[in-house]
Amino acid sequence: MIYQGSCHCGKVAYEVEGTIDTALACNCSMCQRKGSLLWFVPRAQFRLRTPEDAAATYTFNKHIIKHRFCPTCGIHPYAEGVDPKGNPMAAINLRCIDGIDLAALPVHEFNGRDA
Repeated sequence: MIYQGSCHCGKVAYEVEGTIDTALACNCSMCQRKGSLLWFVPRAQFRLRTPEDAAATYTFNKHIIKHRFCPTCGIHPYAEGVDPKGNPMAAINLRCIDGIDLAALPVHEFNGRDA
C-alpha cells in the first residue's frame, strides 16, 4: 500500500510504500520530546513529493541519523539512516501519515536512551 504523509504546513510531503503492522516508540532524548511513533522502511520505498531542501536536518550524539523537519512548522515527519547491515532506511513518523488508525497498531517500546 502507498501512504501519503507530510508536516503540518505541507511544505515537506512524501509517499511511502509498505505495510504498517507495528509502531516503535523510542525514549531517546530526541524521540521522547517529539512523541514520534516510528515505522522503518527501506529508503527506496520512501519518495519525497517536495524538494529535498524543503526539509532541514538535525543530528546529535553519534550523528548517524538525519532527523528531518520542516523549518516553517517545526514538525518532524521522517528521519534517514542505515540499518545494522548498512542499508539505507527511512524512519517514518506515523503521526504524519494521513488516514491511519494509530490506536489499532501495536506499539513496541525501544530503549534508545541506553542504546
